Amino acid sequence: MATLSLSSRPLTFLRPNRTKRPLRRLLRPKPLASSSASASALTPPTPRLDPTDTPDPTTLFLRPASHPAPAAALAAFRRRAAALVPPSAPHLRWLLAAAAADPSSDPALLRAPLDDLEAMWARHVRDRRPFQYVVGNEHWRDLVVAVREGVLIPRPETEAVVDMVREVEGFADGWWADLGTGSGAIAVAVARELGAQGRVFAVDVSEVAVEVATLNVQRYGVQGKVEIRHGSWFEPLQDVKGKLMGVISNPPYIPTGDLPGLQPEVGWHEPKLALDGGKEGIEHLLHLCEGLSSVLKPGGFFVFETNGNKQSEFLVDLISTKWGSSFHNVEAVLDFAGIKRFVTGYRR
Repeated sequence: MATLSLSSRPLTFLRPNRTKRPLRRLLRPKPLASSSASASALTPPTPRLDPTDTPDPTTLFLRPASHPAPAAALAAFRRRAAALVPPSAPHLRWLLAAAAADPSSDPALLRAPLDDLEAMWARHVRDRRPFQYVVGNEHWRDLVVAVREGVLIPRPETEAVVDMVREVEGFADGWWADLGTGSGAIAVAVARELGAQGRVFAVDVSEVAVEVATLNVQRYGVQGKVEIRHGSWFEPLQDVKGKLMGVISNPPYIPTGDLPGLQPEVGWHEPKLALDGGKEGIEHLLHLCEGLSSVLKPGGFFVFETNGNKQSEFLVDLISTKWGSSFHNVEAVLDFAGIKRFVTGYRR
């Protein structure tokens, strides 16, 4: 693929001040250092039977706290669990905070039997299962978003797209599409900013994502503003063609060849469907670019998340040249780390 240059200076999108909350972040997927010594250690684990292999389908933090655990038993669990990781690791504290109505009470009331919690912790440490999947949620913006295996865990940098939407004139009463909604985090966050006429069409091809997004929409009471649609990209939006004020998407953008080098928490556990962007990582991004003009109304806005500088520069140049008659103000926007993470623009 030829390298295309970016003709305009990228914008920097500043993160607004918010109430501080515990950071339980997965890092942006990145290649792992390779060595013969580490190669065997990074082999995906063989599945083993444990008490959570047929788990309660309700995500942990939403289960009722109905399992008493005496203080002595809980203290013994803490010691065993802490022995598996460095003492400074915060996840054990977060697990108990999510699992117990009041960890300091005696007995503590837990949301799962202590044996189940111990098995969950072992999978987190032994199998590198993301902590967000263990407790069933991720703190994202001002939301606590339910997640589970089969749904991408929302990343902190993606929070910025909601602020970009808020900067669009008249956004509150517009119709928006969140393509590849995953957990529904973006759709819920945007819906909470909309006015009476505003609406979000949240689309995903994954049935698991549709289930989880529906749960999050219901938890935050935005059913009247978010419509979940099952299907691939623009296919479920035939009835709103030319009517959308905006299109938002955080599509799969990792090049296929880079997938084996992702962190185990990502590559072993998060859905390939939400990660794999094809040979160059832009297969889905190109499809989105090709369909944009048919769904956006004049003046409509779009924002796509990308893998970073090269992808963003390529897309800005491509859209500006191939579809220049349909779009204007096409720009790259920096994330909080100074990476050209987003591509934005407007329909003519």
